Amino acid sequence: MTTYDNGYSRFVAWAKIVLPLMALGLLSTMFLFSQSTDPTLSIPYADVDVEQIARDQTVKSPTYQGISDDGSAISVNAQTARPSLSNPNQYSAETMVARLDLKDGSVVDIVSKTGEIDNDTSVIVLEGDVQINTSTGYQMNTETLTTSLNQSWIRSAGEVIATGPLGNLVAGQMEITQSDNEEYVLVFINGVKLIYKP
Repeated sequence: MTTYDNGYSRFVAWAKIVLPLMALGLLSTMFLFSQSTDPTLSIPYADVDVEQIARDQTVKSPTYQGISDDGSAISVNAQTARPSLSNPNQYSAETMVARLDLKDGSVVDIVSKTGEIDNDTSVIVLEGDVQINTSTGYQMNTETLTTSLNQSWIRSAGEVIATGPLGNLVAGQMEITQSDNEEYVLVFINGVKLIYKP
């Protein structure tokens, strides 16, 4: 039989038995009194629905930058974008901002509420209170505007209200294209009404 010469040795011998038993008791009470949680519930303090984000496949703050065939720089930003369910190369976007730094040094800035990007055709359709500002002094508003990711052209689908160096005007359509001598021209067509300010 083991004998202990002092109190410290007796304490160590008892501790080897008592401490593991106490740890086992604590672990068993932890499992006995634990509450089950529902893993499908969102975190209580989260402001977003994680399942909705996973379904939507939303991209936050996407950016596209490129150079057109004629050497103009094109950049497109959006607040959010999500791919189409039928075609993954098509995206719908919200709060779009586009900028064209044309080869001749002029700049076109475009802002719209929504937009559609088609990578198959390299075409962007901007919709909803589209605002166009040019470095040549024109400010224009329209509802739908189409532009390209690889060519320097812009075309409105309908009526345009504009102010510029010549005055105020309303036109059925507007387009910015490159002429034969490689200059960029802003053209208003289809029933142009101009209030000239000399």
